[in-house]
Amino acid sequence: LGSSSVSHAFLFTGPKGLGKTSAAIIVAKVLNCEKKTKGVEPCNKCEQCKSITNGANMDILEIDGASNRGIDEIRDLREKIRLSPLSARKKVYIIDEVHMLTQEAFNALLKTLEEPPSHVVFILCTTESHKVPATILSRCLHIQFRKATGDELVRSFERIIKAEKLKADKEALELIASLSDGSFRDGSKLLEEISLLGGAKKITKELVEKNYQVGSIQYQIASLIRNFEDKDVKAGLENIAKIINQGIDIGHFMQSLIQTLHNNLLFKAG
Repeated sequence: LGSSSVSHAFLFTGPKGLGKTSAAIIVAKVLNCEKKTKGVEPCNKCEQCKSITNGANMDILEIDGASNRGIDEIRDLREKIRLSPLSARKKVYIIDEVHMLTQEAFNALLKTLEEPPSHVVFILCTTESHKVPATILSRCLHIQFRKATGDELVRSFERIIKAEKLKADKEALELIASLSDGSFRDGSKLLEEISLLGGAKKITKELVEKNYQVGSIQYQIASLIRNFEDKDVKAGLENIAKIINQGIDIGHFMQSLIQTLHNNLLFKAG
């Protein structure tokens, strides 16, 4: 990233909440940092780094693809990128939710990606890479973000706990990780909600269960599996209605149900 041979366009794809836009900001810092610390690591102390962190750097533009999806907006962007950076080495255009652009806007963007000015780098971010035309994909360095593992989420939570001077059991963090669906953003949001609900109390597994009805999930799963075995459709539908009425997270419930069925299958297969 620190060399002159850096790609002129990146495409960051993957599910929500994995840090695609945050990674784009870090790339912008790497490209423009005035005093890198280790290799390509930005210092986070120089004027370029601080202004990018604060969102005040005029050469780093973050654009919402959903709100600026038309050809007129992309044509306007094409006109402005020809101007040299005000203070940075590289102008960085971060287009979030790029799949929302219209076909005409994609065609206009393609022309810029084909012959980009040397002082410009594009970083396109999307949760739906299949909606990005192949002509755009072929002109970008494609980096795919995958869902975070439970261990990665727990390590992230532990850094937050330490920085915020909170207290939490490892079991509680593991449970929050299982509720996060592999998303750092969703996980940190859940952690924040639990810490606010618990006040000054230590975050425990019981506290998480109490607020997210997790404790009854295994009971509900066992009950639903019995309905499957008995072929009792009515009782099964009643159980599902009860789960919904309790406000249990359906995504987490389905994930737990599939995991339980998988474990049962392995057990029966010896």
